[in-house]
Amino acid sequence: MSIAKPDRLLIADDDPNLLAAYVLFFEAYGYEIRTAGDGEDALAEYGAWHPRIVVLDIQMPRLDGWAVARAIRKLKAGVVPLLVAVSALSGPADLAESVKSGFDHHFVKPAELPVVLAAIVARAGAYGVSSS
Repeated sequence: MSIAKPDRLLIADDDPNLLAAYVLFFEAYGYEIRTAGDGEDALAEYGAWHPRIVVLDIQMPRLDGWAVARAIRKLKAGVVPLLVAVSALSGPADLAESVKSGFDHHFVKPAELPVVLAAIVARAGAYGVSSS
């Protein structure tokens, strides 16, 4: 699996250890990364930087991931980002709320990062990555 070109990826999670692991993993594939430790910072970072891929925890302080996703979808900032939830929440109502909030994918923690990357790569045409 290779990345066609480095792409902007915003990762938001309130667990600093998970955040650090995500950064190391995605940087190894050439992504340009910015991070946030809560929902409000994630939304502010998105507004300032407009990444094409956003990976969000759901249960974050100040603004949950669902609220961040809904806000991003309303912005119409010219970039239609791929929104990926990575959360401990895994019930049918949680998954339905992720879809309703505008997420493209919902992975349950502990998510296997190669599987998350494969979902991102599968969106090659829209998100600047390739599977070759």
